[in-house]
Amino acid sequence: MSAPFHIDDLDKKILSLVSKNARVPYLEVARECNVSGAAIHQRIQRLIKYGVITGSEFIINPKSIGYSTCAYMGIYLEKAALYNEVLQKLELIPEIVECHYTTGEYSLFIKVVTRDNEHLKDILADKLQKIEGIERTATFISLEENFKRQFPIK
Repeated sequence: MSAPFHIDDLDKKILSLVSKNARVPYLEVARECNVSGAAIHQRIQRLIKYGVITGSEFIINPKSIGYSTCAYMGIYLEKAALYNEVLQKLELIPEIVECHYTTGEYSLFIKVVTRDNEHLKDILADKLQKIEGIERTATFISLEENFKRQFPIK
């Protein structure tokens, strides 16, 4: 196992700024950090190369496009050996926006975003419960997202 990538104070400042707004211009980051725009560009490219920064995306607010139900589901597998097979099938369901292999009570824990509770029921009955290897599920509907944030850079 390799050691974690070393980041210095300038990297931390850059990460703090771009994690708040991925669209912030390099020159604005450079001004905040008191270095050149070229230095910021090189640093960001290095952070990307070493996997410290992954992706840059626009975040879509599901409610604004008619997806008002967010649910989390614990998935019990019939056998742990079915993990990869089940995972491949879960990836084919676009309403599943996150999937985690977990310890504890569930084998997998997923986040599902649907138009409404009826749509959620359809996903459960018509898709999830038909996947061979899934023994059962436990569903938790989110009533409200109170906050969501990036990993803190200190």
